[in-house]
Amino acid sequence: MKVSVIGTGYVGLVAAAAFAEHGNDVVCADIDEAKIAGLDQGVIPIYEPGLEPLVKRNMASGRLRFTTSNPEAAAHAEVVFLAVGTPSGGTDGAPKLDYLFQAARDIAPHLNGFTVIVNKSTVPVGTAERVSRIISEQNPDADFTVASNPEFLKEGVAVQDFMHPDRVIIGTDDERARDRLNRLYKPFFRTSERLLYMNPRSAELTKYAANAYLAARISFINDVANLCDAVGADVEEVRRGMGSDARIGNKFLFPGLGYGGSCFPKDTRAMIRTAREHGISMSIVAAADRINEAQKLVLVRKVRGHFGGELSGKTLALWGLAFKPNTDDIREAPALTIVRSLASDGVKLRLCDPEAGPNFMVALGDTAENFPIELCSDPYAAADGVDALILCTEWRQYRSPDFRRLAGLMSDKVLFDGRNQWDRDHVESLGFSYSGIGR
Repeated sequence: MKVSVIGTGYVGLVAAAAFAEHGNDVVCADIDEAKIAGLDQGVIPIYEPGLEPLVKRNMASGRLRFTTSNPEAAAHAEVVFLAVGTPSGGTDGAPKLDYLFQAARDIAPHLNGFTVIVNKSTVPVGTAERVSRIISEQNPDADFTVASNPEFLKEGVAVQDFMHPDRVIIGTDDERARDRLNRLYKPFFRTSERLLYMNPRSAELTKYAANAYLAARISFINDVANLCDAVGADVEEVRRGMGSDARIGNKFLFPGLGYGGSCFPKDTRAMIRTAREHGISMSIVAAADRINEAQKLVLVRKVRGHFGGELSGKTLALWGLAFKPNTDDIREAPALTIVRSLASDGVKLRLCDPEAGPNFMVALGDTAENFPIELCSDPYAAADGVDALILCTEWRQYRSPDFRRLAGLMSDKVLFDGRNQWDRDHVESLGFSYSGIGR
């Protein structure tokens, strides 16, 4: 099948490569000329395990190619996926849909025969109808339909998620679109039971509802962790007791520094805004967002408490900058809040992350330029001579470090474990002071 994908971010590039892997003729478009020039040379603009070989293999086979022309992509395809960014547009949680609507305007005059336009981007309820109106206004004679097909990929395992989805949600009332998307997605399933069809508005809301629920679970266990701190309980024991209940389960029940990334923060706020427009309060989702913002500063308070509020002149190492392991994405990463707060306290900071360091320093902006912040490539070099070590992101290489080596390097053996990854008894037996989340 001839498929086009507009957008080369985490969603678009993974989708394009995955569709090509299953034998489709795929064109992937992006108006960013530098990004497309790099992709043409095999330079992948994001870090995602398994993506680079997948892209290169399908480029070599001729099944995947790139262009800066949205019209070219539209003319090529039987199915056009819109996978452009929809970032938060302001303080009220409204997503910015300008890129999506412009992509719709770009492709409208160039549709070739019956075309299924698919919103892959995360969008508010009713967006499929708005895209449909835009295309009809631009090209009244176009034969098309707009469907909603929200993505549920997890950064760090996005390729695996796309190739082996637990379900695919498709919002359409058009039988022709259903037949075409059935054929496109059939190779990803042994049976069609995991292809779930509904109307476009339900599909759009399903994405928001799923992410809001997961965000609420994270905020709930973080709230429990803070109570554990206050009463002397261990949240790791509490969560195991909770998670062993089949009605609850263990997934997304890990305390830490809060969630970040491009989805949960944006989608919870967008859902709150949508509900407010219809007179619904969404109190649980609003509480989840509020708790999450506060959780990002839990370790900062612990650091200040340990040093009696006297942080000026202290040197701290921070391991993990991405919002989660196995990605270079730093959007809304808890580490951003922590670094900015500690820097304002006069702390000298040494930062380390396997992939996200350069992106993180750019995101820090003036903070990186005006405060003593050093980016280190080696975690042990970052810890040399520091007064404390903070774990922000649980990259595999940080989960079981050589603590004896760290004990010999650090000026003061103080550990702040923001992801409850380290064995408290073990590190304390080596003379470390240990502070985790809710334990």
